[in-house]
Amino acid sequence: MAADGPHPRPGTGPAAEQEWLAAYDPRAYTPVAVTVDVVALTLRRGSLHVLLVERGAPPYQGCWALPGGFLRAGEEGLDEAAARELAEETGLLGASEVEAKLCRLHLEQLGTYGAPERDPRMHVVSVAYLAFAPDLPDPQAGTDAAAAAWHPVADLDLDLGPGSRVPARTTGGPVDTHGGGVDGPTGPHPIALAFDHARILADGLDRVRAKLEYSPLATAFLPYDFTIPELRAVYEAVWGEKLHPGNFHRKVLSVPGFVESTGTTTERGGARGGPRARTYHAGDARLLHPALLRPAREEAPGDDTPVAAPAAASTAGHSHPGEHR
Repeated sequence: MAADGPHPRPGTGPAAEQEWLAAYDPRAYTPVAVTVDVVALTLRRGSLHVLLVERGAPPYQGCWALPGGFLRAGEEGLDEAAARELAEETGLLGASEVEAKLCRLHLEQLGTYGAPERDPRMHVVSVAYLAFAPDLPDPQAGTDAAAAAWHPVADLDLDLGPGSRVPARTTGGPVDTHGGGVDGPTGPHPIALAFDHARILADGLDRVRAKLEYSPLATAFLPYDFTIPELRAVYEAVWGEKLHPGNFHRKVLSVPGFVESTGTTTERGGARGGPRARTYHAGDARLLHPALLRPAREEAPGDDTPVAAPAAASTAGHSHPGEHR
């Protein structure tokens, strides 16, 4: 990095560099803060939900937002900050059974957001993360969050048109979770998110929907053992499309390393009777070939090329050490 700006160029050698560092004044530059925000997704009652917290203090007090907060400069890295904020603002840690579920947490970096006007306090750069885990528990708000709840993605206002803007408060009705709950409030109007969190969430959903085509990410939403119909339900919830059961079953089993048979079956047959379903667990494949394309992409003429991984908004995504693959 060039030593330009208000500080003079140092001399050469270790002693000169130490002298320059001792005189270095970071206040000579405009301050910029760094935060982390987490798009935590799971399936609840067959639909895709995102974890949100109600802000308990300005700015956007009373609005719903993604869990997150400021990086503790000099004390932690970005991965550690994301995991800490997810735990502190939602109370998802603290019980052994909860921690057992979170040990399968898939955490990857989504992108970086640094528009000067995104936070009214100062110039704040946010590093956003995606988090997935099966059967995540009901959250309990902590630190500066007034409430925490799972919200159906379909209930959120993700209109990112030229005229869209974040209102002073949410439009989804009064908050009734009192620090925790299964789902946030619903109402006649979509719920708007604070800051630019609608953009971050929309980018996260795009990433997830694309990754389901070419990676085994869908298994991160399921318990260790699952059935093909349960796997299909993940694709249907994330893509928002119904899939043909027979075609989906055939495609999944034709992808090497996607799933592996456990050699066992479910204890009971389906809801309508019939034989017990075979169970599977995630295989060792890191990429799906051939890819499982969304129905709209499958029907597009001439669209038979492999799906490429989408580029992150900044550095490439990476997995948390607790990732189960």
